[in-house]
Amino acid sequence: MSLLYVSGPVQSNSAAPSCDCLAHVYGNAADHPDRERRYPSDMSDAEWAVVRPLLPVPAWLQGRGGQPEGYCHRQLLDAIRYLVAGGISWRAMPADFPGWGRVYAFFRRWREHGLMTECHDRLRGRVREREGREPEPTAGIIDVQSVKAAASVSAASRGYDGGKKVGGRKRHIVTDCLGLLLVVAVTAANIGDRDAAASLLMRLRRLHRDITFVWADGGYTGSLVDWCRQNSH
Repeated sequence: MSLLYVSGPVQSNSAAPSCDCLAHVYGNAADHPDRERRYPSDMSDAEWAVVRPLLPVPAWLQGRGGQPEGYCHRQLLDAIRYLVAGGISWRAMPADFPGWGRVYAFFRRWREHGLMTECHDRLRGRVREREGREPEPTAGIIDVQSVKAAASVSAASRGYDGGKKVGGRKRHIVTDCLGLLLVVAVTAANIGDRDAAASLLMRLRRLHRDITFVWADGGYTGSLVDWCRQNSH
């Protein structure tokens, strides 16, 4: 599903919606009043103007079946941003957002169709162009961070990083030269940096074919360098 948001006139028998998302313009969200934007994670009008054209056209609006959206897309996105920024559970969603179940269903559907990733990548391309660069990077930076895991995290997905003296997980990340995220993997903390880097770099090559150079610190030397030479084509 490509990301293409369309706009058009509201039906003549409809009152002007308070929001210009498709759910308000064409769907069933007209009876859901706009919430007061009060949290730091809420999108500004300028941010929404950038994000809005990147949202997918619902299947029902393309004549492919399904029901019109009953919840404001902007409110749903603000709810997801609030959850990520605050690190809360889905069930702890504040009452001024749509119900957590609705928000989660929206998020899960987008994630399964790769829409969250596509939206992120398009926004990254816009930032790069604003900085005078090509949308797709040609170089990256790889690094890793060991993070202590809460007691509620499954023991099967945790480990102990003897070098950093941290019990938990590792975040393996590749960014472009502006620090914008390209690929990420999360492993148990006892997984070696070089071991995780091989699969991460394979994903990087598959998703970003223009990259020819990746900076790394001394923790990635040794056998990984030889592996990169052997798999560079």
